[in-house]
Amino acid sequence: MATLRRAAVNFLTWAWTMISFRRIRPGQRWPLTARPSWLLLGAVLAVALMAVTMLEVDGHAIMEQRLLAPWFVEMFAGITDVGQSGWVLVPLSVAILVAAVVSSPSLGRIGQLVLASLVARAGFLFMAVAVPGIVVTVVKRFIGRARPYLFESGGPFDFQPFRWDPNYASLPSGHTTTAFATAFAIGALYPRIRWPIWIVACVVGVSRIIVSAHYPSDVLAAAVVGVLGAIAVRNWFAMRRLAFHVTTDRGVEALPGPSWARVKQLLRRIPSSLVRG
Repeated sequence: MATLRRAAVNFLTWAWTMISFRRIRPGQRWPLTARPSWLLLGAVLAVALMAVTMLEVDGHAIMEQRLLAPWFVEMFAGITDVGQSGWVLVPLSVAILVAAVVSSPSLGRIGQLVLASLVARAGFLFMAVAVPGIVVTVVKRFIGRARPYLFESGGPFDFQPFRWDPNYASLPSGHTTTAFATAFAIGALYPRIRWPIWIVACVVGVSRIIVSAHYPSDVLAAAVVGVLGAIAVRNWFAMRRLAFHVTTDRGVEALPGPSWARVKQLLRRIPSSLVRG
């Protein structure tokens, strides 16, 4: 029971640290991802591109999809599952809960700081994927766009708003949102591996079209939402100096993480920490 109480206190403390306004310095402003004029221009171009894609590309893309060989579609049916949020959220949840159990004064001050740094990064990855995912899950039901496999019923402009039916939840793509949010979040923490992750995200987005689960405009919209959602979570963490910090020019940079040597020291201390309680 003492271990469970300590784990609950650790978890609630970490969660409160990630959402509390107390860590924000007085007068600190929201980080600038780009100049407001560039953000406005980017938003206008993104909306225009999605509109053009919906008008000129979606219908043709689905007609071409129906000409694909069954083995090719089946291959991408396996690939597309990579975009399920459970592949990201479940391991991160387990890791955070395990960290809450093992965190104790017996780890020593350095060990606790290393563990807290790792939890901050895991918490960022979790929220960067979960927040845009939840937004898309709700919004797509309100939009009510029919899936491409219902193309004959109304084409790419078959909208039935507020219809809480999976068959009418095409815009935006949830799998693509998860893939692009994950790609941005991992790339923000570990820039050296960002390009392979971005390639995986693009493949997942294409796979949603190949398996006739989404139109190209659905995928494009999801990519924008996923990245913007992850950026917002990153800025939220930066204002609290959790995994990131706000620079003097209101940019955002990742804080240095613990070295591999420190992590190995922490792992060696955990068994004895559990024995001591």
